[in-house]
Amino acid sequence: MSRKALVVGMSNYPRQQELTACVNDANEVSRLLKKNWDNSGNFQVLKKLNPNTTEDLVMALHDLFNDPNEVALFYFSGHGILNAMGTANIATLDATHDLSGIPMSYILALANKSPALNRIIILDCCFSGSIAEPQKFYQSEPLCQGVTVLTACSVFEAAIALTEYSTFTSLMIEALKGGAADLNGEITPGSIYSFIDQAMGTWDQRPMFKTNVTGFTSLRQIEPPVAFEVLMNLIVYFEHSTSEIQLDRRYESTAPEADPNFTTTFQELQKLARVGLVVPIGEKHMYWAAMNSKSCKLTPLGRHYWRLAKEDKL
Repeated sequence: MSRKALVVGMSNYPRQQELTACVNDANEVSRLLKKNWDNSGNFQVLKKLNPNTTEDLVMALHDLFNDPNEVALFYFSGHGILNAMGTANIATLDATHDLSGIPMSYILALANKSPALNRIIILDCCFSGSIAEPQKFYQSEPLCQGVTVLTACSVFEAAIALTEYSTFTSLMIEALKGGAADLNGEITPGSIYSFIDQAMGTWDQRPMFKTNVTGFTSLRQIEPPVAFEVLMNLIVYFEHSTSEIQLDRRYESTAPEADPNFTTTFQELQKLARVGLVVPIGEKHMYWAAMNSKSCKLTPLGRHYWRLAKEDKL
């Protein structure tokens, strides 16, 4: 099954303030979604920069959500506005006071009815949080199973635009480049939200995240910081999740007592320590734990990955 993404950047608004960053946002998000770190194919991306009419964008949305794909992702960077009725809309280039673009509730309805297994809506615009608040703005549809919404700001907030990229999207770009990856190199909507949420201060715009899924889908994969085989060796080196490994100078390759039967294991333990899965006991560094014959053990995160390896869930 295919993975489709509709990526839209709107900058050249004739009746509203021009947004210099939004086309840049769409270009970079498109580039990252198309390929994984190893240049393998990821999303089939349809990129639309400043589409002229509301009808053009509506047709593209229908094309995106009408197919039974594995993933249907919609990303929008542009103006978000409230009309006279208080309904939140993404603003299109031909929007007027009476016709203010596409209601966010309409986009949510398309996603809810879509036969795609996973439907993801990412909005970087003012008032974007209203799509995740169905009781407001007369939206009656809940988030159906398989739908995830990630927005730049809450209901009544403005989304900040910088010179090159919008604030929200600049963080999303860093997340897709690897900032939000787990130890398998997988980047999910949930990890992107967590990355952005931690980066934004309490007085800044606040991103919103809502989902109704039984498991997150990967949006992009980067090179894992630790090889899969090394992660699986957690259950080889540690018999139990609470086990400790007694180290000595045989483990350290620079020591006169170094033993190749032990140094290879120690190199992998050091890799696991660098990503927070293993910690030396009584020393700050694994090197000194070996030189001073101390032990090492799994961290709480290490015990989590040990259980995943034990249950063959990595």
